[in-house]
Amino acid sequence: MGIALKGVVERVTFSNEENGYSVVQVKIPGRRGLVTAVGSFASLTPGEVLTMEGAWDVHPRYGEQFKVERYQAAAPASVQGIQKYLGSGLVKGIGPIMAERIVARFGVETLDIIDSRDERLLEVDGIGRGRLEQIRRAWVDQREIRDLMVFLQGHGVSPVHATRIYKQYGGDARRVVQENPYRLASDISGIGFLTADRIARGMGFAHDSLERAEAGLLHAAHQASEEGHVCLPGRDLLERAQALLDIPGEILESALSRLVEARQCVAQPLTEPLAERFGDPRAVYLRGYHFAEVQAAQRLLRLQALAPLQRRIEPDAAVAWLQGRLPFRLAPLQEQAVRKALTDKVVIVTGGPGTGKTTLVQAILTIYRQLGGSCCLGAPTGRAAKRLSEATRHPASTLHRLLEFSPQAGRFLRDDQKPLTADCVIVDECSMLDVLLMHHLLKAVPGPATLVLVGDVDQLPSVGPGNVLRDLIACEQFPVVRLQEIFRQARESQIVVNAHRVQQGKFPRIPEKGEELQDFYFIEKSDPEEVVQLILKLCAERIPKRFGLDPVDEIQVLSPMNRGMAGSQRLNSVLQAALNPGDRGIERGGMSFREGDKVMQIRNNYDKDVFNGDWGRIRRIDLESQELRVEIDGREIPYELSDLDELVLAYSITVHKAQGSEYPAVIVPVLTQHYMMLQRNLLYTAITRARKLAVIVGSRKALAIAIKNDRMLHRFTLLSERLRGLL
Repeated sequence: MGIALKGVVERVTFSNEENGYSVVQVKIPGRRGLVTAVGSFASLTPGEVLTMEGAWDVHPRYGEQFKVERYQAAAPASVQGIQKYLGSGLVKGIGPIMAERIVARFGVETLDIIDSRDERLLEVDGIGRGRLEQIRRAWVDQREIRDLMVFLQGHGVSPVHATRIYKQYGGDARRVVQENPYRLASDISGIGFLTADRIARGMGFAHDSLERAEAGLLHAAHQASEEGHVCLPGRDLLERAQALLDIPGEILESALSRLVEARQCVAQPLTEPLAERFGDPRAVYLRGYHFAEVQAAQRLLRLQALAPLQRRIEPDAAVAWLQGRLPFRLAPLQEQAVRKALTDKVVIVTGGPGTGKTTLVQAILTIYRQLGGSCCLGAPTGRAAKRLSEATRHPASTLHRLLEFSPQAGRFLRDDQKPLTADCVIVDECSMLDVLLMHHLLKAVPGPATLVLVGDVDQLPSVGPGNVLRDLIACEQFPVVRLQEIFRQARESQIVVNAHRVQQGKFPRIPEKGEELQDFYFIEKSDPEEVVQLILKLCAERIPKRFGLDPVDEIQVLSPMNRGMAGSQRLNSVLQAALNPGDRGIERGGMSFREGDKVMQIRNNYDKDVFNGDWGRIRRIDLESQELRVEIDGREIPYELSDLDELVLAYSITVHKAQGSEYPAVIVPVLTQHYMMLQRNLLYTAITRARKLAVIVGSRKALAIAIKNDRMLHRFTLLSERLRGLL
C-alpha cells in the first residue's frame, strides 16, 4: 500500500484531456507550500478535496513530485474550496472576484444559500436584481447538471464534459451513459475513446464486450481520418483496433459487421486487381466519408458530361480579344487554361508560386464579364479568400460562406436544390480541399456552370481526409493545365526561386556573407535549445529591427511538429513569455491565455462562424465572468471557459495549420528531431507561406533530409478509382 495524502486542489497546471495525465498543485494541511501531484486524473476543479495514494518521486528537471496511483475527488467543504469551486466558471455570472465576495458573506453555507435561499445573494456587494436573475437561471440550469456531475465525476468525467453530455442528451443523459458510455466518444466533442473506455470499465463493462469493440473500431477509423485517410483496408482497421483494445479478431469482426448493419460504417468490396493494389479485398469507411466520396465522383462525372452553356464563341478569338485588353501578356499555358475554361466543364490549374495562377484567374474573370456571365470566387480559408479578392478585385469568400452554412439548420443552404447563381465557379487553394468540403461544393455547382479548380498540387494535402486535388489530376478524366514558367517579377524573389529549387529536389540558394539583403536566409544550428533561443531573438529583436515587422502580427513561426523541444507547443510557451509577458489571464489545460495573445481556432465552430485554422488576437479578458473576446478577421468573438479547448496559442503553429495563409515573415525550425515529418512538400509549403521574408533555422543535415524525401505520406482514398470507373 502506498503513501496516502489528502488536500485541496489549488490549480491544474497541465492536463491532457485524452489520456487524463495531469500535473496538479495541491495544498496539504501541515505541509509548507504546495505539493505537485502527477498522474492520470479524469479531470479536477480547483477547490475539490483530493484523496491520493501513491509514492514520492524526484523528477530530474522539476524536482519532488507525488506520483498518484489511486485517488478520489470530493466536493469542497471548506470556505477556500467553495470559493475556488464557484470561481472556476461553473456558474455563469460568478467569476473569481464575485466568488470571493459571496463566500466572504456566507462562508460554508454558500452552496446551500445559492441552492435554496438565493434572495440572500442581494446582500452581496455587486449583485443586483439583474445579476441575481442571471445567477438564478444559471444555477437552475445547473441543477440537473450538478446531479449528473456527481454521478459522472464518480466515474471520472470533468465538469466541462458533464455540461456537454447534458446538452447532448438532456434528461436522458444518465440513462444513455449507463446503457452505453462508449457513445460519449462519438457524440461528445472533447471526449475521446480512452476517456469513454475508462468510464465504461469503471461501470463494469467487460474488456471484450461488443460495445467496447465497436467503439474501438470507430475510434481507430476516426484516428485514420485525422491522419488524412478517407478509408482503410479492412485488415488495417482491424489491426489498429486490436492494438488498441487487445480483443480477439473474431469479436472485432462481429463488431464490424454490427457497425455495417447499423450503417455507421461501409465495407466497400473491391475488384481483384484493385484489391491487390489496395492491399485488401475491402475498404472500410465511416459512412459519411463513403457517401461524400461516392457523391463527389458522381457529380464531377455528371458535370463533365454536360455540354457547356457558354455563348457560341471561338476560343482563339476570345483569347486574342483578351490579350488586347489585359495590361500583361498571357503565357502560352495561361492561354491554354483560358481556352479550357471556355470549352470544358471542369478545369484544373496547378502551379507553384510566381507561375501566374492569380493572373490566370483575373483573365478568366475578364472574359466571363465580357460574355455577360457571372462568376463565384471561393477559397477554403478566410485569409486565402481575402488574398484572392484583393488580387483579382472581385468579391471572394470562404467556401463555408459561399455555400451559406447555417448553424441553426446544421447544413449548407446552397446545394442541389438551391445551387449557386454563377456561370463559372472558381476555387483557389484547392490543395486544401478535403473530400467532405468537395462534396458540398459540388452539390452547389449548377449544371450549366464551369468549375475551375486552382491550386498547388506540390503543397501538403488537406488537413481533413482525402487528397482531392492530387486524385483529380491522377484520374486523367479532366483537363489539367500545369503552369511552370516563373515570371520575371517572381524570379527576383529568392523565396519563390528557392521554393522551386526545393520542389525540384535542390538545395536552396543561400546568400553569401556580404551580399545585399535578401528575402531568404538559412541559419545553421544543430542544437535544439540553441535553435529555440535564436528563434526567440529573431522574433523579438532582429527581424523587427532590421525589417520593421511587428513580432506578433507579421512574424509567424512554422514548426514541422507540435511536440518536441523545437515543436510548436514549446515555442509558443517561450514566445509568449517574451512577446506577451504577464500573469493576468485564464489557465486552461496547462495553457495560459492573456490579453494580446495570438491564438488559433483548431475546430470548426459554425455557431461562432469561425473555422479550423482561423487566427486572431485576444482583445479582452473578463476574469469575473471567465470570458475572452477574440478578434478574428475584424470581428470580436466571445469565448467562455468551456470553449477554450477550441483555442491554442499561435505564435508558433505547425506547417499543416498554415495552409492557405501567407505571412510577411516566416521562421521555420528544421532539425533531425523532426525526422518523422521531414518531407519535401512540407518544407516547400512552409517556404511558400512567406511573402517578404523566409528564415530557416536548423541543421544542414535535416534540411537535406527534407529536400531528398519526396515520398508523400500515403492516404487511403478511392476517389481517383471511382472517377476512372473502377468501382
